[in-house]
Amino acid sequence: MKKWLGLLLLSASMSLTSVASAAPHNGKVREFSNGTMQMWDASSQKWLGVESFWLKYAKQNGGLTWGMTDTYPEYSKVKEFDKILIKTDKGNCLMEFFHRRWRRAQDVRRWDEKVNQFGGCPYVFD
Repeated sequence: MKKWLGLLLLSASMSLTSVASAAPHNGKVREFSNGTMQMWDASSQKWLGVESFWLKYAKQNGGLTWGMTDTYPEYSKVKEFDKILIKTDKGNCLMEFFHRRWRRAQDVRRWDEKVNQFGGCPYVFD
């Protein structure tokens, strides 16, 4: 009985240790007291600024199809998974065309929900 209890406690402590030391998931946000945000990039195992993360993601996935602009492209010319860095008065937001409409890339990729509060993301549909 003591042997089983010892093995159970050892197993539990090992699993807690592995969970605690696991890297954050791709797109996880950390916020600083000054209001800045960083996102975890799993491929480089580094924290990047939000816009740096977006640009790296876009580059690895076909690039910014429509560049950085404050104007959405003509609907008939847009294709599934096209990307645009849309500029608003409040900042920028990475958008991805998905299921016949523009969506915030976070809503397509399911990164950390906090990204929707960054820069121009809360205002892209105003």
